[in-house]
Amino acid sequence: MFPARIRAGAALAPVLLALSGCSSWGCADTTAERGEAGVSVRVENTYGQRSGVSAEVVDWGLRPHPQLPSEGDQVHFTYRFDGADEYSGPAVDACAVDEKRVALGCRTVHASAARARPDGALTGDDWLTVEHPGQVAAVLLIPNDRSYDRPTCDQDVKDGGGTHPPAPAGTGDQL
Repeated sequence: MFPARIRAGAALAPVLLALSGCSSWGCADTTAERGEAGVSVRVENTYGQRSGVSAEVVDWGLRPHPQLPSEGDQVHFTYRFDGADEYSGPAVDACAVDEKRVALGCRTVHASAARARPDGALTGDDWLTVEHPGQVAAVLLIPNDRSYDRPTCDQDVKDGGGTHPPAPAGTGDQL
């Protein structure tokens, strides 16, 4: 009925649409599981595979922030990345937690914001604002790399999708 060329072209049309990104049939989003928080962690990519980078809370304490001393004590902590690239290294969430490992305040720390040391490590320090500083029992790191989160299918059907880091840790999360 139709010449062979037309039948062959019709069969290729869906394949060409999918390859050109004109189809949303292949776009799917998944979210990685949150890794186990600790004082020292091995950084994991979105697939749960260790990246060869470790992160550690070296020290922490309560003291007034130098730019906001009237707000009282806040959590000051020092961190270290080993095996990270100082220009495009990973980022992990750091959280001040109480005795039950409930997050009192969190923020993301980036290896690229740290300073290079002669031993190859990257070290930095930061502050966590918490409502009740006296309840802080530790500062923990969550191993999931937060340095890159690709677009979701809703944001970009053509280039989005894939596995995304878990939602950032926040106040009240059980770690």
